[in-house]
Parts: sequence; structure tokens; C-alpha cells
Amino acid sequence: MILDLPATTTTEVNKRLDTLRQESGAVNLGRVLTLVIATDNETLLEDSIEAANAASHEHPSRVIVVTTGDADAAEARLDAQLRVGGDSGAGEVVVLSLSGPLAGHHGSVVTPFLLPDIPVVVWWPCEAPAVPAQDPLGQLAIRRITDATNGADPLSAIKGRLPGYTPGDTDLAWSRITYWRALLTSAIDQPPHEPITSALVSGLRTEPALDVLAGWLASRVDGPVRRAVGELKVELVRNSETVTLSRPQDGVTATLSRTAKPEALVPLPRRETRECLAEDLRRLDADAIYFSALEGIDRVEYV
Repeated sequence: MILDLPATTTTEVNKRLDTLRQESGAVNLGRVLTLVIATDNETLLEDSIEAANAASHEHPSRVIVVTTGDADAAEARLDAQLRVGGDSGAGEVVVLSLSGPLAGHHGSVVTPFLLPDIPVVVWWPCEAPAVPAQDPLGQLAIRRITDATNGADPLSAIKGRLPGYTPGDTDLAWSRITYWRALLTSAIDQPPHEPITSALVSGLRTEPALDVLAGWLASRVDGPVRRAVGELKVELVRNSETVTLSRPQDGVTATLSRTAKPEALVPLPRRETRECLAEDLRRLDADAIYFSALEGIDRVEYV
């Protein structure tokens, strides 16, 4: 059920939300968190809500979407849309559009809709504040999720995460390479158990997940780590062998090869946003490995 509330107030929105919940038979029980989505990108708006709804099947949530309407309007105005039941996954969605002087007060407008005694997570699907923890919305949250992939300059975006990092920050570019990291770790844990002397990460220039993957390797490899533009692959070199994990850019199956050994085919599709978001919502503590990967990007050689 979807209800539009133009030119409304936070009090009226909460009242109508309670009424809709009762009429649809939904209950406000079992919510494990409040997820706040902050985006002014109309293209990503519905995609972000869809991803949040999918993730809410695993993490029942109240989803609050906050956008800027007409920031230059003379009068403050709040437009809202409520979604409950089948239109909101396993949770409920409140879409808030702020116009005029109200456009600069996202944190104040969101606060009345936060559920009591459960954690708050904020997600910026596109452009994000330089220091998410100091943003008015970020100050409400214990977990702050960004996505450098959708930034105007993805490489600058992922590199810019380090100066503004605060424990509790993460980026979906990091969760997009979870399976890559798992496969590479499993491969080098097998004999001959020699240290990695150098590494190469190759792929699209506009894929920040590969930059943070290279940073992760640089934080652990005692040798040069290079980031190249070209076919999608990772090469790990040690004295007696080279381990290569490669996949076509749009493929779903990767090839794991080792010197003088048969190749192995492994499933490795690109992870969808909903999968990455659900993974990041499973842990709300600080991710020290992500932080070390960000630090490692400065030690990566770009070729």
C-alpha cells in the first residue's frame, strides 16, 4: 500500500503511518534496525529502495529515504510517501522530500521517525559527505555505508574515504569483493605456502572495488602491488608459482589457475547491491580490515 502526503508534517506522517500499518495488518515488531537512505539521485532512488526492501527480508527494518526537493523554494515544505505491506519488503518505507529552508535539516526531520532502542544505519548510495560521521545524518548512526562505485570519480571517491574514516564506516565497494578475497585467500593457503612477492590487480578504471582490493593486498603483501586497466584478473606471484583469478567483465564464472596445475572454474558473478547491503547490515561494529585496505591504496602502484 502506497500513500502520498504532499505538504505535510512529521506528526501527520507518523499518524498516517500508524493508521496504514493497522489497516494493512502489519505490525511494528521484530524490527532490528532503522535504515536511512540519503540520495538526491532520482535514477538511484527506486533502485536503492528496492535493494533496501530485499535486504529487509534478512534484516527487518524501517527504511527512511530522505531527498532534497526544491532547495530554492521560499517556504519550507515536507512531502512524504508511505509504503507498507507488499510495497515495502519485510519492513516499511517512509520517503521524505525536503524543500526550501527545510532542505538543510535532514537530521532533524528524520529523527521523529527513528524507532526507539534499535540501531540506526545510514546509507549514501551515490555522493557522500567527506566525513560521514560528522554529517547530521551520520551522527545518528552507528554504521555508515557509502558507495564509491556511483560517485562522479570512483577512484577519488574510494581514496577519499581514508581521511574521513571513522570506526563504523564502510563502502559497498568493499563488500563487492568479498568472494574475490575469499577465493584468493583459499588459493594461497595451499602448498607451497610461500610468501607473495608481488601482485597485480587489473580491470576497469571506473571500478573502485578493484582499487580497494589492491589496497587490501598491499596491506598484506611484502612486495609491489600494481593496479592496471585491462582484463579483469588478479595475479599473485610467489617464488615457485603464479596464482591467477580471472573472469570476463560480464561473466559469472571465473578461472583459477596455478603454475603447472589444472585450471579450476569457480562461480563468481558480480554481486548485486542488495547482496552487498545485506552483508554490511550483518555487522554493525568497526571493520578494521576495511580500514587497513584503505590505508593500503596509497601503497599501490598505478600502471
